[in-house]
Amino acid sequence: MKIKERRLFEEIAAILWNDWDPIGVNDGENEWNDEYDSYVPHIFRLALEGKNASRIALFLSSTIEQNIGLSASPQHDLAVANKIVEVKIRICD
Repeated sequence: MKIKERRLFEEIAAILWNDWDPIGVNDGENEWNDEYDSYVPHIFRLALEGKNASRIALFLSSTIEQNIGLSASPQHDLAVANKIVEVKIRICD
């Protein structure tokens, strides 16, 4: 993985932990921050392929509903997806 790609991967993981956090485990005091790391590779691939924020948000929402078993917040997921797209553009474009 190239340096820029590694940085993007790490930024996506941080966004999922700090901004997405659909189960609310990030209370700012946890020493671990890998709760959502299993979702990073797919989101990373979507970002590298140039998918738009709507497509990434759809994945986030379906993950919440199908994998986590909670109700998604499409507006929140879109805001998170926009951050991911912005980071991808800043780092890789």
